Amino acid sequence: MAGSRRSEKVIVIGAGIIGVCAANALVDEGFAVEVVDPVEPGSPGQCSYGNAGGLSPGSCIPNSMPGIAAQVPGMLLDPDGPIGLRLLDLPHALPWLLRFLANSRLSRVKRISDGMIALNRLTLSCYEPLVKAAGCEDLILNRGQLFAYENPRGPEGSALSIAMRRERGVRVEILDARQLRELEPAISPAYRAGVFLPEQGQCPNPGRLVAAIARLAAGKGAVFTRESARALVLEQGRVKGVAAEAGVIAADRVVIAAGAFSAPFARQAGVRVPLISERGYHVMLPNAKTGLKVNVNAAERKFVAAPMEGGLRLSGTVEFARPEAAPNWRRAEILVRQAAHMFPGADLGGVERWMGNRPGTPDSIPVIETAPRHDNVILAFGHGHQGLIGGSVTGRLVAELAAGRPTSIDISHFRSSRF
Repeated sequence: MAGSRRSEKVIVIGAGIIGVCAANALVDEGFAVEVVDPVEPGSPGQCSYGNAGGLSPGSCIPNSMPGIAAQVPGMLLDPDGPIGLRLLDLPHALPWLLRFLANSRLSRVKRISDGMIALNRLTLSCYEPLVKAAGCEDLILNRGQLFAYENPRGPEGSALSIAMRRERGVRVEILDARQLRELEPAISPAYRAGVFLPEQGQCPNPGRLVAAIARLAAGKGAVFTRESARALVLEQGRVKGVAAEAGVIAADRVVIAAGAFSAPFARQAGVRVPLISERGYHVMLPNAKTGLKVNVNAAERKFVAAPMEGGLRLSGTVEFARPEAAPNWRRAEILVRQAAHMFPGADLGGVERWMGNRPGTPDSIPVIETAPRHDNVILAFGHGHQGLIGGSVTGRLVAELAAGRPTSIDISHFRSSRF
């Protein structure tokens, strides 16, 4: 029975949003839980910290859409474009990129979209009890999400995305220049059309959300160990725990939720996933008093402007590079220039820069399953740009898998065998 005390111990590798949500759900299910991660939950060292803050139950548009193959070369050649790739990392990234482009076929895109909406539509309802118990209900704002276009006919070019959303029950409003001004007067008049998703939410401080949910889990009895997990420990073909810096931590089950660093652990469990670090950059502009109300996606320029507790956050560029490579802060400077375009006259001083490693799969959806060869290992990683959205739901699914109960949604979309 849910909530009853179990004798089993579960180690969660990773204390990002996926890991801390899983820890809460597992403790609620009665498991003894230990979360292993060298980084403080909610701190700048985590991918979750730098998220744009969107909490979109209607998020169902993959990154790889029909026609993207023709766009990628121009994006890569544009020094201010949304994608960066270092030549030295081309051999590392090319196999993943070819898989990414293969997923842009319309038939594949629609199946991926079905998986995305199945996972994401529950995000707010699964976060609700967590933020209430954690005392941080102010971190979930229901203000909608806006896509702003400089081309007044821009929404026509997004007809496929709009249709896919509507087919999956997402409310979509098309805005002309006047309606755009009325909804969000903070942005430049250069933007002359919009697509508004009124039922979407946002989080004004993703780092604080992760930290609060981690404290909630700790208050319930979960143990947080600030060490690096180095490997799974196998005995006679069965996973028995995790080798960490101070020694082996024994466990009955292991959850792999280490984001972009999950692949080596998954391989030990017999699962190979084409996972890459989609390195994301953001800038915080603490002095930019724009009055922005909602998260705004610049449709043509491919970045997001988000009002945060610490100021205005600009994010959205992607760089394909090995996780250990030094940051290329020119990617952050691009975002400052984009801010100047969207918010002319704003004070862009005091820039704070951040870089993190998003765990990207080539089809934009995560791996969530019990490892086929090891029934006491649960995989929960690869959420890419949407970890914050998928965190609360994935945590619930992890607990259901650990408890051997039917999952809240069909997880066949998320099986590693699709690769």
